[in-house]
Amino acid sequence: MSAAPPPEPDERGAGDSSRAAPLRNRNFRALLGYRIFTILSYQIVAVTAGWHIYAQTGNPWMLGLIGLAEVLPYFCVAPFAGYLVDHLPRRKLGMAAATGLAITPLLLALLTSDLIEVSIWLLYLPIMLTGMVRAFLGPVYNALFARVLPRDQFVRGASLGSIVFQSALVLGPAIGGLLIKPLGIPGVFLLAAILALVVIVFLGRMGVTEPARQLQREPVFASIAEGARFVFGHQILLAALALDMFAVLFGGAISLAPAFIHDILDYGPEGLGILRSAPALGSVAMGIWLARNPVQRNAGRFLLYAVAGFGLCMVGFGLSTAFWLSAFFLLLSGMCDGVSVVMRSTIMQLSTPDHMRGRVSSINGLFVGSSNEIGAFYMGSMARLLGLVPAVVLGGFVTMGVVATTAWRAPKLRRLDLRELT
Repeated sequence: MSAAPPPEPDERGAGDSSRAAPLRNRNFRALLGYRIFTILSYQIVAVTAGWHIYAQTGNPWMLGLIGLAEVLPYFCVAPFAGYLVDHLPRRKLGMAAATGLAITPLLLALLTSDLIEVSIWLLYLPIMLTGMVRAFLGPVYNALFARVLPRDQFVRGASLGSIVFQSALVLGPAIGGLLIKPLGIPGVFLLAAILALVVIVFLGRMGVTEPARQLQREPVFASIAEGARFVFGHQILLAALALDMFAVLFGGAISLAPAFIHDILDYGPEGLGILRSAPALGSVAMGIWLARNPVQRNAGRFLLYAVAGFGLCMVGFGLSTAFWLSAFFLLLSGMCDGVSVVMRSTIMQLSTPDHMRGRVSSINGLFVGSSNEIGAFYMGSMARLLGLVPAVVLGGFVTMGVVATTAWRAPKLRRLDLRELT
């Protein structure tokens, strides 16, 4: 199968090296709209569901089960989602995913309303649907990203994409936390459904044209295996994905925020929104800095130091008993994570052939996207065994150990200069 030819350079602003060049691209602006509204919808659902389930049960393990309920369907669907993104019109797949993303909060609104009385366990079923839908969101974004921007704008585009992504991570939990009291749990879920449907408008405005692809030309499992071989044979890309995955897996204390709010910091749902937003706010600040000052030389060392700093911040968060100090540590952790997000996205975009972007992005999702949910289950289980504080502190130290191991085992990443990627 031959790769689809990219749009003509003048359509994507090739040769414009200014900082704002990607934002002059109408299709890229629409793509950013797609990204921010999908994340807003998903984050509002996540914070609202977490608050409701913990308020009903008081059990941090139930928070961990939210992640498990989402990641298992994600794992099952993600490889096939990447295959479909590489073979079917990407905008239409994005619209279908946005529709599915709207169905989840509509179901949750019904299940948490006064209209019916259901077991708390039934709430996990719509969350499973979210996992299936999310398997398509990242691959669609990454595949369209490479078609709307020229290669010389990838670094700045990745930084801007990170800013938008992290801005949604700030606004989503804040909106969810602040609106729980005035709107009620079902009302917040309905708002999340509306935001998901807005995504269809942004995708409809994109002018990217894609030739028809023939699914039968390439066996499904052989195509998926081709993408896996590419990732596992690329030391720099594999190391960057693994580093991010283990850092989030062992250092993802944010999933326990409802328990910290209830049991240690003594705040209401608005405090939960602040804690959930703090890491993303730090990432936004770092993304803005990286958009103005793209890192090329010593990018690998910059990435390793940032992830080590992330682990150290998790230790500080676990030991803190003051609300604003906890928020500050999460803010710093977000700045470190912002480096990781931009570096990993840039490495993936520069290293991946166009015809493989869907499959490689799905594998990236299996490494990174699923680690949030697996990390939530891991942290919930460790909190049940060790307690909240020991679980978070231990996770931070393990994260720093992962950085040391990666630096030792992946010398190409340690010496990485982004200008050398082909």
